[in-house]
Amino acid sequence: MGEQISVDSYTPRQRTVYRRQLEEELEAFDRHLQEAEFIDKGTIGLELELNLVDDRMRPHTTNQQVLQTLSDEYQAEVGQFNVELNHPPLSIEGDGLSKLEQGLQERLDHVRRAAGEVGSQLAMIGTLPTLSTAFLEDPEWMTPENRYSGLNRSVMESRGELVEMHLWREETYGHDFDSIAPESACTSMQLHLQVKPDMFANAWNASQAIAGAQVALSANSPLFLGHRVWHESRIPVFKQAIDTRTKELINQGVRPRVWFGERWITSVFDLFEENVRYFSPLLPEGRAEAGKPEMLGDSPGLHYLNLQNGTIWRWNRPIYDPNGELSHIRVENRILPAGPTVKDIIADAAFYYGCVKTLADQTRPVWSRLSFEAARENFRQGARHGLTANLEWPTLGTLPVTDLVEHHLLQIAADGLKTLNVSPSCADEYLSIMEGRVRNRQNGAMWQLNALNRIAPASRPETAERRDALERLLRQYLKNQNTGAPVHTWSLEVE
Repeated sequence: MGEQISVDSYTPRQRTVYRRQLEEELEAFDRHLQEAEFIDKGTIGLELELNLVDDRMRPHTTNQQVLQTLSDEYQAEVGQFNVELNHPPLSIEGDGLSKLEQGLQERLDHVRRAAGEVGSQLAMIGTLPTLSTAFLEDPEWMTPENRYSGLNRSVMESRGELVEMHLWREETYGHDFDSIAPESACTSMQLHLQVKPDMFANAWNASQAIAGAQVALSANSPLFLGHRVWHESRIPVFKQAIDTRTKELINQGVRPRVWFGERWITSVFDLFEENVRYFSPLLPEGRAEAGKPEMLGDSPGLHYLNLQNGTIWRWNRPIYDPNGELSHIRVENRILPAGPTVKDIIADAAFYYGCVKTLADQTRPVWSRLSFEAARENFRQGARHGLTANLEWPTLGTLPVTDLVEHHLLQIAADGLKTLNVSPSCADEYLSIMEGRVRNRQNGAMWQLNALNRIAPASRPETAERRDALERLLRQYLKNQNTGAPVHTWSLEVE
């Protein structure tokens, strides 16, 4: 959804023309994959979504003012209290991960200064615990841009009913919204991995295979609108908020637009073909109206195919990028929440890139021995239960995710980073953070839940006691975040 669009509603003729162009571009993409030369540098990069809060730790709708003083590396998100920063691609070799950490810290400092000028503070967290139902029902929640109002209109018209939110674990939350506002509660970190087209399927399959462990290790969104729910509540919240299906369509097996997938793949083309086959266009913006060229150098722009891909939110999304001397393909890993600290984010990246490298290069890959249904259930269990989840893995059976990571996946990640020529000191530094989370049984979600239990163990949702406790919790979270110390070292003491 990074594309600007010219209007927020479309005619049946525009939709018909768009569909025809989409089908033609799918064929053009197939020819391009078979005939063209692609970039093969194996670069990495990331996007990070952030929250703006006021002095009382409540969402602060100031993103338009904050962005006025920032470069085009920063942009708005759907909520007026959200901004996103983009780190340019770089090589992972040598001290590449340290450079990524330094570059990310510098960009966060830029946003922090700009936010301070308009009375906002920066919160890097999967879901703001101080968000409320009342705030999301106020029309001011949304950034006033066509791409967001158009998305909201299209989702609501396709659905034809209110957005039903229902989550439960320790506590239950249920409410119907008249917009996609809950989507703005989901702030994520997105890792990018550029690969050769003929290696994409292996990288994507490997990413899907470790998704359950990834989300369990890094969960940081356990409090949705003040309720204790899934450890990574972004997963069900995002799926429900952008669901265009009625209950009847769900019962018929129609695929959701926020999607884990349903099979291992053999080519990147498989995913783009599914996009065209299974999903109606949400934003049928013409190429001319969007101001997009048909060709970028020798590469087809594929405006229609890329815009369609941007409105299907796979947790591991394929990206075709025609910008540059040659086009390239990359995996966009969208599973992880923002935060808790810059060190934690780079540790997450090291674990992901290392695991994917090893698993993608195996002669007998994990996805030949793990069913796709098991990988999908691992993802659900990891998101729901975090570090207390049990996951399935070939030859090991079902075991605690902490055991799977400590005794198996950390070595896989270390082997992959070595193959990628990451400096040993770099690899050791960041993977030791992941090991610390496992051994201390503390990630962002566990810290938030345990800290809330310290502050107000008997508090109930939607009470003054709970609201005050959440404000204190987030204030302490930001103090801890600003020290830069990884979350597994944080004390549960709250001032």
